Amino acid sequence: MPTLTDALKASAADTSLTVSAATGVLALTILPASILSERCGRGRIITWSAGAAVAVGLLLPFASNLTWLVIGRGVQGLMVAGVPATAMAWLSQEIYPQYLPHAMGLYVAGNTVGGLLGRLIPAGMLAFTGWRWALAVDMLFALACTVLTVVIMPEERRFVPKPVHLRSEVYAVLNHWKDPRKACLFGIAFLAMGTFVSLYDFLGYRLTTSPFHFSHSGVGGIFLLYLFGTVASARTGAIVLRWGRSRTIIGGALLSLVSLPMVISTHLLVILGGVAAFTYGFFIVHSVASGWVGALATEDRAEASGTYLACYYLGSSIVGYLSGVVFHLFGWLTLTLWMEAMFLGAGILVAVVARRSATH
Repeated sequence: MPTLTDALKASAADTSLTVSAATGVLALTILPASILSERCGRGRIITWSAGAAVAVGLLLPFASNLTWLVIGRGVQGLMVAGVPATAMAWLSQEIYPQYLPHAMGLYVAGNTVGGLLGRLIPAGMLAFTGWRWALAVDMLFALACTVLTVVIMPEERRFVPKPVHLRSEVYAVLNHWKDPRKACLFGIAFLAMGTFVSLYDFLGYRLTTSPFHFSHSGVGGIFLLYLFGTVASARTGAIVLRWGRSRTIIGGALLSLVSLPMVISTHLLVILGGVAAFTYGFFIVHSVASGWVGALATEDRAEASGTYLACYYLGSSIVGYLSGVVFHLFGWLTLTLWMEAMFLGAGILVAVVARRSATH
């Protein structure tokens, strides 16, 4: 993002729209895509969606200005919605319940690796070339992943298509919101993801200024801290089996809350430690919450996971953009306090869902 800010002569808030446009449109279309998968099948939607998103992504390096880049990212968000919309439902449908927490943790771990490579590849390219070629190489990697997905994805064994009617789908979504535990999990997704995206989006701006003076390509190395999320996600299933969902998600939320203020420091190692610990805690929270939604939704699973992910990506879009405004107007310290407030809200919801689950 700092590279785009310099190259396109835009503010941090405006540049953040390249992220918010994609996640915002994704959030609005993820639920319709999940409903469509009830009719067409999860695997088919995943492959169609991934292919269309890559096709749009390969055109993005030709954007003439920030406006067209933001529009293209919005279209890409529309195209890619079918992947996250159906993947969680696919797992909930195909995996035996006793193995679901572990499988969901591995799925989220895979997301962290994708997020890491999606940042590292263009960051590494920036050391040799401009943002257009960096983005092009990133999209070519996405193309290779899409081809691999099509080749190795197993056929669905338990999918049963159902008729899709607008009224029944609206009722299904509203019925999920009526469950206080699911409603809390949806709110956790919104606030926690918004905080996570804000931290990683704007940390680069902090590290390119005094006293750190990182290069734009050097900032990309910060995303290696995603690996803490990979480890956390992969281990979460085992932790849940030992300690239960409530204790695990509370522990993850507390870890993120106490570590986030460390990024205020002017010492690089303290900042990196804080980001690493926050990342670890966030992915524990996300892994538990996403799997919990699938476990609570004994019917209309696609609508449940779609609603969770819609909130997840809306948080990325709305909170991420507002964080850019806060950073632009007030600086890093105020942004950190803002992020802590957002995650504190998520922590309160974690406590509520844990307490309600103890009474069921």
